[in-house]
Amino acid sequence: MNNNIPKVKLGIIAVSRDCFPIDLSIRRREAIVKAVDGGIYECPVTVENELDMLDAVNDVKLEECNALVVFLGNFGPETPETLIAEKFDGPVMFVAAAEGDGDLINGRGDAYCGMLNCSYNLAMRHLEGYIPSYPVGTADDIAKMIADFIPIARAVIGVRNLKIITFGPRPQDFFACNAPIKGLYEIGVEIEENSELDLLVSYKAHENDERIPAVCEDMANELGATGNNYPEMLPRMAQFELTLLDWAEEHKGARKYIAFADKCWPAFPEQFGFEPCYVNSRLASLGIPVSCEVDIYGALSEYIGACISADAVTLLDINNSVPASLYNEKIKGVTDYELTDTFMAFHCGNTPSCKMCANRAVKYQLIQHRLLEPEGSEPDFTRGTLEGDIAAGEITFYRLQCDSEGNLRSYIAQGEILDVPTGSFGGIGVFAIPEMGRFYRHVLIEKHFPHHGAVAFGHFGKALYEVFRFLGVKDIAYNQPKALPYPTENPFE
Repeated sequence: MNNNIPKVKLGIIAVSRDCFPIDLSIRRREAIVKAVDGGIYECPVTVENELDMLDAVNDVKLEECNALVVFLGNFGPETPETLIAEKFDGPVMFVAAAEGDGDLINGRGDAYCGMLNCSYNLAMRHLEGYIPSYPVGTADDIAKMIADFIPIARAVIGVRNLKIITFGPRPQDFFACNAPIKGLYEIGVEIEENSELDLLVSYKAHENDERIPAVCEDMANELGATGNNYPEMLPRMAQFELTLLDWAEEHKGARKYIAFADKCWPAFPEQFGFEPCYVNSRLASLGIPVSCEVDIYGALSEYIGACISADAVTLLDINNSVPASLYNEKIKGVTDYELTDTFMAFHCGNTPSCKMCANRAVKYQLIQHRLLEPEGSEPDFTRGTLEGDIAAGEITFYRLQCDSEGNLRSYIAQGEILDVPTGSFGGIGVFAIPEMGRFYRHVLIEKHFPHHGAVAFGHFGKALYEVFRFLGVKDIAYNQPKALPYPTENPFE
């Protein structure tokens, strides 16, 4: 991944209530640092009062920490410990010490009790703090909480320093991707909206850019002999890749990270001379998502997944059902999935090559060729998609969306891509998610989500759930098991 994904520098600050031994917090903090075994800065200031709090926050800022662990080594001072979250510019996790490393007279810290008052004070002050599902533990327990916190912190830091750059209004027949941008501002994301003409002018300015041959060579190496169907197209696509990368650097402004939401049809291919899908796939592999059809919340969702997974992600249509014949031949009896648990997810060709089967190749967009080029003609400007089956493996299908009323909603569903040839076109795979049929009806349809979903390659539901909660999303849906009905599910079916 490139520098478009934050690097977390974590610090730990121990706090101590002045009627408890301060040494208890210090010893327990040192044990955590030892258990973590590197990768965390140990603040030497143990916070007992507000002045200590200021000293500690200044210390971790000087060390350039961008995320914090506040550790209640004993009961903890309620006001100073919560003010750390106010004074520190970054995500803060609050955890507390379990007993058992000393006697229960002079060695008892009561942090189990102190965590309750800590959470109460955070709420009183409307301060954000990440508290794990069970925040009390030994040094080894807390080291595991810290490991879980790092991808959460990375995503929160990324979102709050993100600018989404768009080109063009949404296509007329794809208003499903339209959403109020109010939700972006609520979670700290900036947006810059441009026209396709702005992008075309910049693209033409990059003609004969001296960097184009090197990008072409990199593309050819990535595609290999069998995937590089149109070598004469590479200079055009390389020119576009450089256009987007330069635009990102020149338009970051006060932000550190970038994602794109671009209009890719119907005018784009004819005016630029190619489909942008392969270039979009390459940027996604660099940690710079480029969503299709100006799907702003799709780009945001992709970026969150890239931060959490520290890996390439993609954006796909929840596209078509799996034919019963294919299910009966390749899936039934091989897995426990029902037909309604399966579906095909597809997009024209924006999935990174590293997440596709070996037979992936640059091809042409069949649907656009039907629409935009003469019937029966050889594909011309509709070339440029990266097509093939997406490789089998675990996935998380998810989305953060602002609904028509301006409310943030989300869903998360873990599943897998099956090792089943699709026999179809585009970048596509056979997906399986437990209880997908019910999830499709009672979440995706019931809550009016669009057809685009982000895909992270692995099971990241736990971290995504915590990130959405930290960002203030109240509605986080998931694929509920059969024994747990949805509120809208008919109990008599």
